[in-house]
Amino acid sequence: MSEPRGPEDTGTDGTRPPPLMEKAPGGGPVKPGGPTDPVQSVEPVLPDRSESAAGQDPVPAAGVEGGRERRFWSARRVPAAVLALLLLAGAGLLLYDIAAVRAGRTAMEWRRTLARELAARPLDDTWVLVGAGITAALGLWLLLLAVTPGLRKVLPMRRLHTDVRAGLHRDAAALVLRDRAMEVAGVRTVRVRVRRTKADVRAVAHFREVDEVRADLENVLADGVRRLGLSRPLALTVQARRPGRKG
Repeated sequence: MSEPRGPEDTGTDGTRPPPLMEKAPGGGPVKPGGPTDPVQSVEPVLPDRSESAAGQDPVPAAGVEGGRERRFWSARRVPAAVLALLLLAGAGLLLYDIAAVRAGRTAMEWRRTLARELAARPLDDTWVLVGAGITAALGLWLLLLAVTPGLRKVLPMRRLHTDVRAGLHRDAAALVLRDRAMEVAGVRTVRVRVRRTKADVRAVAHFREVDEVRADLENVLADGVRRLGLSRPLALTVQARRPGRKG
C-alpha cells in the first residue's frame, strides 16, 4: 500500500513537483526511491562536421600572394551622357532645319554659312585644320575611354574567393599607411601619397635620429602594405627629415 501524500506533496495546480535527484555515496546521481541504483549520465553526441567541412573550399591565408587582378571597369556615365546630349542637340537642330527647307522655308543662317565656307575655303586653311584637329582629338578621347578600364583610384585586391572581387580606394590606403606611420616613435608628422604602383611617404622626425626613424618606417610600412591585401603590392619610397627652423 502506498502512503497518502499530503497537500505539501502537490502543487497549487494539482500537479506533482519534479522528483529530486540525490547523490550516491560514490558521487554519482541516483534515481529517487532507489538510493542504491546509480543513474548513468548520457553525454550528447555532437555531429561530425569533418565530412561537410571537407566539401567546402578552403579559405587561403591572408599572407598568400594571389594572381594579379585587373582593374575595375568604369561605367563612363558622365562622358556618355555629355556625348549623347551633344549628339541629340545637333541631330535635332539639323533635322529641324532640313524639315524647314523641305516645307519651303529658307535654311538657317549657320547652315548656309557652313556650306558656303566649306565650299570656298581650301583644305589647308587654318580654321579647317583647327576644326579637324578638335574633331580628331575628340574621337581619340572617346576611343581611349572605350578601350581603357578607368577607375584609376581603385586598387584591386587579392581574390581569396572566385566569386568575390574587392578593391581599395587610394585615399583609404593612404590613410591606413599614415596611421601606421604615426605609431613609429619619433615621427612628428607624415604625409602619404598612394599612386597606382607606389606609395610616397614623407615624414618629419624630431627627437630620434633620422636614420633610425626611416628604418622603422620602412619596416612598419612594408608590413602595412602587405596587410592591405593588394593584388599588386605597392613600392615604398620613404623620406624622413628634421623639421625646418622657424623664422
